[in-house]
Amino acid sequence: MSPKPYRRKSRPRRRSLLPSESGDFPDVLAPSAPGSLSEPDVDDDALPPETAAPSLPSHLTTRPMTDEEGGGRLDKWLADMVPDLSRSRLKALIETGFVTIDGVTIEDPSHRVKPGQVATVDVPEATTADPMPQPIPLTIIYEDDYLIVVDKPAGMVVHPAPGSPDGTLVNALLHHCGASLSGIGGVRRPGIVHRIDKDTSGLLVAAKCDTAHHGLSTQFSDRTVDRAYWALVWGTPRPSAGEIEGNIGRSPSNRQKMAVVKRGGKVALTRYRTVKSFLDGAVSLIECRLATGRTHQIRVHMAYVGHTLVGDPLYGSCRRKGITAAAQAVVSGFTRQALHARLLGFVHPITGETLSFDSPLPADMRALIERLEAES
Repeated sequence: MSPKPYRRKSRPRRRSLLPSESGDFPDVLAPSAPGSLSEPDVDDDALPPETAAPSLPSHLTTRPMTDEEGGGRLDKWLADMVPDLSRSRLKALIETGFVTIDGVTIEDPSHRVKPGQVATVDVPEATTADPMPQPIPLTIIYEDDYLIVVDKPAGMVVHPAPGSPDGTLVNALLHHCGASLSGIGGVRRPGIVHRIDKDTSGLLVAAKCDTAHHGLSTQFSDRTVDRAYWALVWGTPRPSAGEIEGNIGRSPSNRQKMAVVKRGGKVALTRYRTVKSFLDGAVSLIECRLATGRTHQIRVHMAYVGHTLVGDPLYGSCRRKGITAAAQAVVSGFTRQALHARLLGFVHPITGETLSFDSPLPADMRALIERLEAES
């Protein structure tokens, strides 16, 4: 069927979109008004060249706690008062003595704050260490003088970040590519133009020169890169192929999560189709194609429509209503989101050649599918 042009809506929705006989999805993005997908808007998983991060004041002082807020946990209250710092970062600052209440140092994140009390956070100056080369094995799908395509394993972080200072894809690329990669697109994440979650496996492209970095970044920004993911989800989506659209922003109830939000957020559109179902529809293998690249987009959109990813520790649940004990037993040992970046296609930024790469499902997802098939 021919879908209607996408228009931004405050209420997320899902609609049927049957793929063609080849399995491809028709192009549904028509020229549209401001606020639509055609607007210039950098996706969350597309990384532009680095710019200096805005600095925070060295001392942050809250307003007095209100009577309505009285008795709340210190770390949770500070997370609301200081939105520029994550709750985990604030917790670490509390535990290391950088937070005081009315001049008294508090090192317990669960400390209950009383009405009228004022907290002060001393924010130490950030120090950024240059990533170092590390001899980490890489699965290289394609490489030339200008770019490299790798198949990232689940469990590997793309670039150094708080909590993951090394052992990342960037450290591995620096070792493999040598000094030529240093500084391409920025010191902290050289060569990186996009990313996928730590526990998502699959294809990524990295640039080996500034010209390639600019060309690839432009394609991601323009949303001309072809990306397809395969995932195992609970239940069977209805309709079997369609679109999920809805703005994605920080969850108002859990700062560690993203969510479909009624106000604000960023426009997001995911196209999906069901590839196969198992155990009488208890679990399904689906393909998702991204029209945008928001943080955790597939995980958030599938959870919103009631089909969380198998094994997802953040958006999923170990107990599913209506799911048989057999299905629960089969997937009980799968402890990461069952999500794999299977397809990556783009125009070579130097030669102009159209390149497309396909990655087979990793061993853990193949083994899970084999068990599902054996039990079906």
